[in-house]
Amino acid sequence: MTVALSIENLRKHFGGFEALRGVSLNVEPGELVALLGPSGSGKTTLLRLVAGLEVEDAGRILFGDVEANNLTLRDRRIGFVFQHYALFRHLTVEDNIAYGLRARPRRERPSVAEIRSRVGTLLDLVQLGGLEKRFPAQLSGGQRQRVALARALAIEPRVLLLDEPFGALDAQVRKDLRRWLRDLHARTGHTTLFVTHDQDEALELADRVAILNQGAIEQVGTSDDVYERPETSFVCGFLGETNRLPVEFAGGQVFLGELPIYGMAHFNTPGPGSLYVRPHDLQVTEGGTGALSGIVLSVRRIADRRRASIAVPGMPAAIETDISSGFAPAVGERIGLRIMRALTFNEAR
Repeated sequence: MTVALSIENLRKHFGGFEALRGVSLNVEPGELVALLGPSGSGKTTLLRLVAGLEVEDAGRILFGDVEANNLTLRDRRIGFVFQHYALFRHLTVEDNIAYGLRARPRRERPSVAEIRSRVGTLLDLVQLGGLEKRFPAQLSGGQRQRVALARALAIEPRVLLLDEPFGALDAQVRKDLRRWLRDLHARTGHTTLFVTHDQDEALELADRVAILNQGAIEQVGTSDDVYERPETSFVCGFLGETNRLPVEFAGGQVFLGELPIYGMAHFNTPGPGSLYVRPHDLQVTEGGTGALSGIVLSVRRIADRRRASIAVPGMPAAIETDISSGFAPAVGERIGLRIMRALTFNEAR
């Protein structure tokens, strides 16, 4: 049965380190929410608390109306998929998938026929029909992860937890599997909490993304919300690629030193702050009012884009900008940059 997952003011310490600082998050029935953040931000700790693999210091976890804090690991009925599969090497594919069902107490255990039927259905669901007699060592990494997911689904979990499920796979397999997982989730509708360090993965897969930083949630929203409308400077700087410029706000203008470089700061308090601009939001110009000027340090290919690093006076680091395929500035050449779109934040430098 699909249920909501409610996390209320969770706190967790490891010795003197506060891993979670009052985290609250609601996951709607059938929703897939990604936990995204830098290493050490608390993503996996939060997942392990929900699973019952760690014990919280304070706060509540609810599956629907059922408070889970005092439930045993088995009674929580969580489906957990790990990065490194955690399959039993001595068991076949079908026996791995059936393991959680066969391990139930006798009074709760489905019949042999029911287990066989459920395993067959799951093998078809994860597109591994015909491989049921193979052992994990005879499977590719992507196939092993599908077996791990089928095993988690076999117990009909209240909530599905995925901890970096594609982290051990190469880039192309990851792309294929995340499209497959999105389709699978649409068909099965499990309430799912998904930890990843891969921003593209989170933004593509999740109904909503929760961004953690130093044990607290900075923002929760759709992929468009967190990418296009970040609520904090951390979220803005963390998601995607950005150039951060230390600036001054005055009279609705943004100044880099004495140069006005952007005119959309009407809601910023006068004084120091930061302007964040993505590489694709910079336009190469021949100079003029409001344009930055700098020297080309390098030009390189990044997937389907060409990227230039520009040294701009007054900037502590080079500015990264995307350039069109028809423009080939030479290293050492001076070019102008106009900011077409940016985000501004009042903050101490």
